[in-house]
Amino acid sequence: MDNKLNSIIDKALSRRTFLAGAGSVAAATVVAGCGGSNTVPYVPPTPVQFTDADILNFALNLEYLEAQFYLYAATGSGLSAADTGGSGGGYTEGTVTLGNAAQVPDLTSQQQDIINEIAYEEQEHVRFLRKALGSAAVPMPDIDLSFFGPLAAAAGVSGGTAFNPFSTFNYFLVGAFIFEDVGVTAYQGAAPLISAAGVASGYLTAAAGILAVEAYHAAYIRTAITAGAIASTANVPYLTAANQVAALRAMLTVGNSGAPGTSTQNTGAPDSSQSVETPLALPTSLTSLSSIVACDPVHALAFARDVNQVHHVVYGSPTVGVAKGGFFPNGTNSIFATTTA
Repeated sequence: MDNKLNSIIDKALSRRTFLAGAGSVAAATVVAGCGGSNTVPYVPPTPVQFTDADILNFALNLEYLEAQFYLYAATGSGLSAADTGGSGGGYTEGTVTLGNAAQVPDLTSQQQDIINEIAYEEQEHVRFLRKALGSAAVPMPDIDLSFFGPLAAAAGVSGGTAFNPFSTFNYFLVGAFIFEDVGVTAYQGAAPLISAAGVASGYLTAAAGILAVEAYHAAYIRTAITAGAIASTANVPYLTAANQVAALRAMLTVGNSGAPGTSTQNTGAPDSSQSVETPLALPTSLTSLSSIVACDPVHALAFARDVNQVHHVVYGSPTVGVAKGGFFPNGTNSIFATTTA
């Protein structure tokens, strides 16, 4: 698994180089088109036809993953059967590969309270979305919580495949760092896709409410990791690990996912919304933007990941056309499950 992931990362770097060159070629082609008719115009991929239910089910897949992670960390048990079934989309309910998943040991009462709260809120996100979707709610897909080790190895995290976010509170923070940033940027990227009718029905308001809670979670995780490193040099490796994870996420989501200047769904989102992450650290002055907050360094706006980029991260693969892998060994139960960019 490690060799496969490392090979994938090498391909991602190669793809980044190719895309940079391709951008220059595309620009030259546009210029050439002003003086002749031999150029081949840019043809965007055929847009995926989707509904508001598809957007909510995309979010539900991510909430299933987050809820299982936090519930096992908090209690040693996952979602109840009542929270994972369903027949939406004709998908089959999956199972959870536990790996090392278990209640995090040796917690202080405050640490246990923190994990309990986040676990409860992620569980409620699952229930909220399932209720909003009704019979259209997809069941939980297969989830693999043993993927932390291979992902950590690919990121270069110390310990490699032995990395276990359920072993200590500090390792839990690094594991949570993987999910919370993806959750925040996923909601940011998906919100503009909700139709006018969906907005009128309150879907956008609901998505904004969930995004805010995910952002609160991410802010706590990011602050705790950074504050720990400031308080003790013994905690610096966890800050380093988080930054290695961020670098891996950036490599897995290289390239623009649609036509120049747009996102995959052609919403008009600028290229700055792509997942460019800077190291997790404190600012040194008022003119030095803090990287505790995941935002672009120019306007301090949260960036977004589109459905393709999110799947690249959770599958652990930058490959176009990939339909499964990583935390979702058989893919998400989603119309967007196969990456198109």
